[in-house]
Amino acid sequence: MSTDTELAAWPHVYRAGAGPVLLMLHGTGSSEFDILGLADEIDSAAAVIAPRGQVTESGMLRWFRRLSEGVFDVKDVIRRAGDLAEFVGWAASEYDLRGRGIVAAGFSNGANIALATGILYPVLFDTTIAFSGMYPFAHRPISTDLTIAAEQVALTDPAVPHNLAVSTDLEARRFVLLNGNSDPMAPAASVDRLVAELTRTGADVTRHTRAGGHGITSEDLQIARTAYRAAAART
Repeated sequence: MSTDTELAAWPHVYRAGAGPVLLMLHGTGSSEFDILGLADEIDSAAAVIAPRGQVTESGMLRWFRRLSEGVFDVKDVIRRAGDLAEFVGWAASEYDLRGRGIVAAGFSNGANIALATGILYPVLFDTTIAFSGMYPFAHRPISTDLTIAAEQVALTDPAVPHNLAVSTDLEARRFVLLNGNSDPMAPAASVDRLVAELTRTGADVTRHTRAGGHGITSEDLQIARTAYRAAAART
């Protein structure tokens, strides 16, 4: 388990604002500063927390290790999701945001860690918005085996929090999936698997598939704004 001092040292941007908190998660090779523009596109008046990915690959920041292009190190995904969940809890306390509701929004690798965290720790986020994301757990289904693995990683690795309850019940958790239909970095088969797993475990899933590849379009942004406003209406 990380100490408050260690969590405070995690590089991040906090911006005060109204409504639900936007947790902004950057993509590979980007940073916590680069993702702020996306937060403004969703709601420029929102409170924002934007942490920095803690993994470096070929000099580029990421959220978790991968074994090769498109092949995730699932154990590291689970570990880093736990790290992020603990940071979110610390930030909510540090900035007096408890009870505000959190909407996680990530692009690419940031979308994948948002999905992993939202799945393993469903009480954290009101809504998870994934721009060009995919299923983060490879061939493994959302099941007690997956959550037991999260707990085992926490117990055997002191860097992972073990006081956060993992769950396979995603009832009423909202996931907004925004993807291109010809995206080699987030293949349709993986997004199909993501939708199937989320639906099977009770999540409320909105999927929008547009023409094109990896990226964010004005159409995607409008759907994200609608999802954020819906979260604001619930808080």
